[in-house]
Amino acid sequence: MTTTTAPGAPTRVAGEMSFLDRFLPVWIIVAMILGLALGRFVPGLNQVLESMSVAGISVPIAIGLLVMMYPVLAKVRYDETRRVTADRKLMVLSLVLNWIVGPAIMFTLAWLLLADLPEYRTGLIIVGLARCIAMVFIWNDLACGDREAAAVLVAINSVFQVLAFGALGWFYLQVLPTWLGLPVTSAEFSVGAIVLSVLVFLGIPLLAGFLTRVLGERAKGRDWYESRFLPRIGPFAMYGLLFTIVLLFALQGDAITSNPWDVARIALPLLAYFVGMFLVSLFAARAVGLTYAKSTTVAFTASGNNFELAIAVAIGTFGVTSGQALAGVVGPLIEVPVLVALVYVSLWLGPRLFPGDTTVPARTTEKVSA
Repeated sequence: MTTTTAPGAPTRVAGEMSFLDRFLPVWIIVAMILGLALGRFVPGLNQVLESMSVAGISVPIAIGLLVMMYPVLAKVRYDETRRVTADRKLMVLSLVLNWIVGPAIMFTLAWLLLADLPEYRTGLIIVGLARCIAMVFIWNDLACGDREAAAVLVAINSVFQVLAFGALGWFYLQVLPTWLGLPVTSAEFSVGAIVLSVLVFLGIPLLAGFLTRVLGERAKGRDWYESRFLPRIGPFAMYGLLFTIVLLFALQGDAITSNPWDVARIALPLLAYFVGMFLVSLFAARAVGLTYAKSTTVAFTASGNNFELAIAVAIGTFGVTSGQALAGVVGPLIEVPVLVALVYVSLWLGPRLFPGDTTVPARTTEKVSA
């Protein structure tokens, strides 16, 4: 996606994207509508898809996510990840945004906007605790963020999810409400489910991407790997994304279309959360002196959520027909189009917030022939 431009010439946001990338919002809307239609009008489809699960993980969705994540993780230059871990500003800021600011903002929005709907409120709080480990790679790549930084930050988020998810759930559902004189929600989270989610949705594609990079460069060299091999597998990330979106909305199409007002109520705090977290994170990263590429990565890793884990936890704890599960399902309904829009926002803001930054993506201008 990165190209060059003449000095002082105007740029076009989508001018040098591939056809698939350029119209990604259209494909995503079509995939969402298709999934909702399938779930609504094909009898028994959601039961069939739910039956194709192993240890609580949907096999079709897992396949879609693995296909989506593998090409992006195969692009990562793993020999450069040390420079990421050496950047203390990046690491500390990401941890604070993901594990202190993010859950606190979601807790606040859930109570402010869904105080009368305890099931949906609890579901949103669970979404806020599940930090992104999957689709963030797609958004970060489209916005020309730092791939190596994304891989490191997502790996750290995964470790923190295993260690902190249950404790944070207890704090935000029981301890903090007690301190504030609010109703308390009892919930027990399966550590095994959290570990399994991390291993499947991050561990497998991360290992596959790492081995592909190492073995490919060893066999053919970096030039061949990056100029010949990566372009061939690159489009599969988008295919996997669209396939996953169709499945997600097919699974809950009937529930979503049958409760439009409830969906709208849940959508409002989610919309505020995704946009607010992205902008807060982007400006915070800029304020501490990070480059455009790293700031963008921090913003997307902080604003996205692991909806696969949130849905699995909500279903496992409260049941498949619960309001908590519906809140989890509405998460990607709002997150996917909003974060796609934020990709374009980050590309537009880049040269304005980071003038002279060499990591800001440049584009070839459109030439008009005489």
